[in-house]
Amino acid sequence: MPVASTYTAPVGFNMAHADEIAKLCYERFNRLPRRGKPEPGREWTLLAAVVQITRCADSDTVEKEVVSLGTGTKCIGQTAMSPKGDILNDSHAEVIARRGCIRYLIQELHRAVSGGTSSVFCPADQRGKWRLRPGVSLLFFTSHTPCGDAAIIPMIDSQSQPCPPVTSVKSHEGTDGRGGQKREAEVPSEGKHVKRPRLEGQETDLCDGGDAKQSLLSNSPKNENPSQSQPAKTPGPSDSAGPHPQVLDVHRTGAKCVSGGPADPLRPGVGYHSTGVLRVKPGRGEPTRSLSCSDKLARWGVLGFQGALLSHYLQEALYFSTVVVGECPYSQEVMQRALVTRCSHVTDLPAGFSVCPPELLQSGLEFPFSQAQTELRHQAGQGRISSCGAAISWCNVPERPLDVTANGYKHGVTKKALGTAGARSLLCKLELFHSFLSVVAATDPEALPDSLRRTELKTYWDFKHASHSYQQAWQQLHSQAFPLWPRSDRHLLLFH
Repeated sequence: MPVASTYTAPVGFNMAHADEIAKLCYERFNRLPRRGKPEPGREWTLLAAVVQITRCADSDTVEKEVVSLGTGTKCIGQTAMSPKGDILNDSHAEVIARRGCIRYLIQELHRAVSGGTSSVFCPADQRGKWRLRPGVSLLFFTSHTPCGDAAIIPMIDSQSQPCPPVTSVKSHEGTDGRGGQKREAEVPSEGKHVKRPRLEGQETDLCDGGDAKQSLLSNSPKNENPSQSQPAKTPGPSDSAGPHPQVLDVHRTGAKCVSGGPADPLRPGVGYHSTGVLRVKPGRGEPTRSLSCSDKLARWGVLGFQGALLSHYLQEALYFSTVVVGECPYSQEVMQRALVTRCSHVTDLPAGFSVCPPELLQSGLEFPFSQAQTELRHQAGQGRISSCGAAISWCNVPERPLDVTANGYKHGVTKKALGTAGARSLLCKLELFHSFLSVVAATDPEALPDSLRRTELKTYWDFKHASHSYQQAWQQLHSQAFPLWPRSDRHLLLFH
């Protein structure tokens, strides 16, 4: 049963109250089975979720319901990507939550085109098109600032300086043999006294924890602004307890700048990173092809989070009204830069698309399985602390709502089963494509959107590129804001 919360909102109350949203998402996680969850005191993970907000038209009653939840910290390497669309490339929590939401929306759309009642969609003006029901909005929650640009947060004199990320166990836990790469979270929040594992002889697997060797050397008060990057600015009042904080450094992100643009200067202090640039999710060993979660959230603020396939059926793109971040190192200014400012100047978008920045909020509630909380609860004899190898997806669908994966496949699948339907994640491109095709098949031919009336549509690539308005919007975003965003290889999208 879904976890929902119903209450009467007083006048002026923000529906997306951050602590209530965080609590709702953590409760939904707690109700999940044990499978795929971190080992308490030894493993940590990140959590993200999509919350559906429904305001009743005749009252101030608001219902909040988690419709998709995801955990995870890893990506696969580029050589492990499959031309069959049967492997989950990016298993960061934010991506898992968004893809689970797509599963939920496809189900709701299937119900709508089949003549049933959907809690999300109602008919739009154009033939074959649908839109959100009045009073319905969707909110995004993440337990930690997204990796990439949003993680480059100024540190002030009251905060601890950067320190090495928690080590991963050597050999098979650093990479998975198929190119799986870990994500490490930033330094824990200020004021927390954290015990850390021993550092000698360790091998680190890097993402938002930064570079271990550089971090040990970077406790310098020098304020050097790098070339090709914006200087770090002093945080606002919400970022500091002191009246005149001094910015000494920035939190590190392990996400690497995309090729062809500004690189990280790697200077001590605030000169370590370039800011406002596209970044690829990292790891030791083979590179990934996955853009950072900061970049993806910024993209969703222009193109919508529904993707190209659902855009066939939607009169308007779907945007998150709000992004709520759990308790962690946080800067409102940096979140604004990473998720909003980089795309705020984009113009000439087709009908149904707009620059739609979300409201940005932070909760004071920390995820119990965060890296910082795991370090606090770590006991002698438990072994080294590491990120959890599994990724969990739960979404509000009647059939198989839970999907637990590792290394891009179903958790626990044997090598012999790889390549079979039973090994596939329900969130992989192929599975979502087949679910979308079931919606097309269930649609009355007279009610099909014009873009789906072409008989030559066969492959995933064909259906994506037939979504003309979405592709036009993406071209405007690409040319005006993200010219270095890598294009997907066509040979990886020709499955059917």
